[in-house]
Amino acid sequence: MSELKKRESPTILGFLNQHGYNIAQRDQLIFKSFMQVNYLLRDGIGIKLACIYNGIDPKANLNGSDFIPELVDELVGESEDCCELFAMGTREPWLSDGARNLFGSRKFHAIDGFQETEDYLKFYRKHHVPGRFPIIVLAMGMPKQEQVALHLQQAMDTKALLICGGAILDFTAARFPRAPLIFRKFGLEWAFRMLIEPRRLFKRYAIGIPIFFYYLLRNAFSGKPQVAGWSALKREQ
Repeated sequence: MSELKKRESPTILGFLNQHGYNIAQRDQLIFKSFMQVNYLLRDGIGIKLACIYNGIDPKANLNGSDFIPELVDELVGESEDCCELFAMGTREPWLSDGARNLFGSRKFHAIDGFQETEDYLKFYRKHHVPGRFPIIVLAMGMPKQEQVALHLQQAMDTKALLICGGAILDFTAARFPRAPLIFRKFGLEWAFRMLIEPRRLFKRYAIGIPIFFYYLLRNAFSGKPQVAGWSALKREQ
C-alpha cells in the first residue's frame, strides 16, 4: 500500500490464481498481459503450492475480496476530493450495489462489464476530472480485465490505480456468498464456490485443477518458464 501511494504513473494491480495460470499457459498473449501488470499478487492455495514447488516463498495470500476494500479505504482515506472512483464490470443491479458497498458513501462512476475495450476509455475520459487521482476497479474476469487495464494505462497521462478485481463487485453486492471462514482458513474457498455455482465453475476447478498441476509438471520437465520465471520477470519491472 505504501508503494502504491508513491507511484506517480498509471499502475495496474492484479491477482494471479490457478485459473489465471491455466489460461496464461494456453495463450501467449494472455501470458504477456499478466506480465505487464505492475503488481501481481498471489491469490489462492494453487499458486501457494506452485511457489513452494519452485522453492519460492509464497508469502501472504492477498485475494481481492479481502484486500481490495482495505486498499480503497487506505488510498482514499479522508481525501475524497483528491480521488475519483470508477467501477467497471459485472451487470446491474450488482454493478451499482457492489460499487456502493465497496466505495461507501463516496461518489463513483459505473459501467457494466460487457462493453468493447474502447468504450471503457471513452467512459473514463468523459468522467475524469484533471488533477484527481483515478482509482478504477475492473471486475470483468480474466483475461478481459487485464487487457482493458492495459489499454487504459497506455492512454493515461496521470497518476492512477487500475485494480483487476475479478468478482469483487459481485461479492460486495452479495450476489454470491463468501465461503465460511473455515474454508478460507484452509485455502478451500474454491471448493465452496464450486458447490454453490457448479454449472459455471465445474470446468474451472474440477477439470482446471488437475490441468494446473499438469502444467507445473510439464514446465518443470521441459524447462519452460513457470512460477519461478514469473517471479523473476516481475522483479525486473
